[in-house]
Amino acid sequence: MSSDEETPRKITAKKGSDFSEWYVQALINSEFVDYSAISGMLVYRPDAYFVWDSIKEATDKMFKEAGIQDVYFPLFIPEKFLEKEKTHVKGFSPEVAWVTHTGSSELSERLAVRPTSEAIIYDSFSKWVRSWRDLPIRFNIWNTVVRWEFKHPTLLLRGREFLWNEGHSAFATEDEANAERKVILDIYEKVLRDYMALPGIRGKKTDSEKFAGAVATYSIEHLMPDGLAIQGPDHHSDGQNFAKAFDIQFIGKDGTKSYAYQNTYAISSRELGLLVATHGDDKGLVIPPRLARIQVVVVPIYTNANKDEIIEYTKGIYDSLRKEFRTYFDDRDEYSPGWKFNEWEIKGVPVRLEAGKRELEAKSVVIVRRDTGTKETVSASGIAEKLTHTLNSMHEDMYAKAESFLKTHIFDVEDYSALKAAVGKGFARAPWCGDADCESKIKEETGAKATNMPNGEQGRAKGKKCVRCGKEAKHIVNFAKSY
Repeated sequence: MSSDEETPRKITAKKGSDFSEWYVQALINSEFVDYSAISGMLVYRPDAYFVWDSIKEATDKMFKEAGIQDVYFPLFIPEKFLEKEKTHVKGFSPEVAWVTHTGSSELSERLAVRPTSEAIIYDSFSKWVRSWRDLPIRFNIWNTVVRWEFKHPTLLLRGREFLWNEGHSAFATEDEANAERKVILDIYEKVLRDYMALPGIRGKKTDSEKFAGAVATYSIEHLMPDGLAIQGPDHHSDGQNFAKAFDIQFIGKDGTKSYAYQNTYAISSRELGLLVATHGDDKGLVIPPRLARIQVVVVPIYTNANKDEIIEYTKGIYDSLRKEFRTYFDDRDEYSPGWKFNEWEIKGVPVRLEAGKRELEAKSVVIVRRDTGTKETVSASGIAEKLTHTLNSMHEDMYAKAESFLKTHIFDVEDYSALKAAVGKGFARAPWCGDADCESKIKEETGAKATNMPNGEQGRAKGKKCVRCGKEAKHIVNFAKSY
């Protein structure tokens, strides 16, 4: 080790015993994100933004295949537009940041920094839609939004600004609008499964938990390692509510004038926090291979006597891999191999390749998996094929582990004491009467909200009694404490 070698970054908190502290240390010490000078707003460092960009690219590709087009709308929204929305949509009260001046001159009307884009988009829809021939409109925007709220800020999970997509659709008929729901949620579920190695529970929100302005909200709910739930991607069936608020009307084939039916949907950078929390361990991050900015790091192990030949040998391995895999050659002379191992482990690089004198003589390389820590010596001539298999196996194993955690933390309960005992440990799946007051009492008395009513579970409520009031149950609901 050189005399100027830095002290390696470490995570001192344990994920299993002090999750909150571990989570912060894992994100900051891995250089995944950092705090900015503005409270509640993060800096996405290269590894984090690569993950988000990959999610965005995969999602956007499937959107386009489904016939959805990318657009962009302004960052600022006139106050009168938000007031129009607020007047028509009960429960809508965005916590917005306002622009009031340009230089020393006061604006004639305040402009909101985008909290969400319905108001600015639907003003345009109202001008563009005249006939049934103008429909459907299926637009998507990748942007950032600002919501100046601050309830227990948590890195990536809750803050004042986040990255997301906003999908906004308008259809001539309710059936067309409803058909889009499955398409969108299937896309989100595929991204979660095939790229992030994250499972979730798909279902419908209760009326009290749905998006303000929606007829119905459908979500994919996740479970964090601390037993708390967090909402993932969602889809809102908005009916004609926004169309009436913004006068989006068209002349139908039969000559009658009608309001359009609309949907909105989103996936956000909150998923990055969930990814870190789910897959990380006491050493640091574990990034799913398909999202890692660096998939493979090659670390030569040498002495002064054999440095040149080891470097030449490992550089050859690197050159053979870098076109097929996102590969980094770590020949930094100022750091020891042990320091480098720690560095790449805390960052969560999926695979590390090591080679020293023994491997040089045997024309082999040591392959180390980040998720399991297992080491295997393989022939250098077959390393590309081995890496492909290893990275795919790693992804599948990470998903299986996360899915197992989720499944073992869903507790089927039918009495109130069992629900209370399960709250905070995962999802308490329980029969519910459908009464909003009963739902409110459960939240008040246990701290658990209705996250969603999982798909395919409604039939199971038949013949059961509500977990709290004992009346006939209409739904099965996942109750949980949440972020």
